[in-house]
Amino acid sequence: MTRKDTENLVFESVAELFSVLSTPIRLKIISAVCHGEKNVSELLAEIETTQPNMSQHLSMLYRSGVLSKRREGTQIYYKLQSERVATLCRAVCVQVAIELEGEEELAVADRLVPATHR
Repeated sequence: MTRKDTENLVFESVAELFSVLSTPIRLKIISAVCHGEKNVSELLAEIETTQPNMSQHLSMLYRSGVLSKRREGTQIYYKLQSERVATLCRAVCVQVAIELEGEEELAVADRLVPATHR
């Protein structure tokens, strides 16, 4: 594999990961299972959405390899498959929170938050 092929594969893989993480509800799910597994009822108690919508997002996160699941009786429990995904999400969310709070003045080149959200 050439360097260019490797570079293309990296960018495609990152774009695919960002696509999986591109909805607020999926980020909320990842945050909710950061410290341990939860079933759908527990997730619905924390995240305001419908059960069918929650199931659709859980399915997407499972198929993409972000979450794993196990069955216990009639309940399905979800947990993070990759701690690295949680670390990435945490880093970006913390940086965005800092920017939105406006306590630290950043140069335009250093900002993550689009100008429309400030």
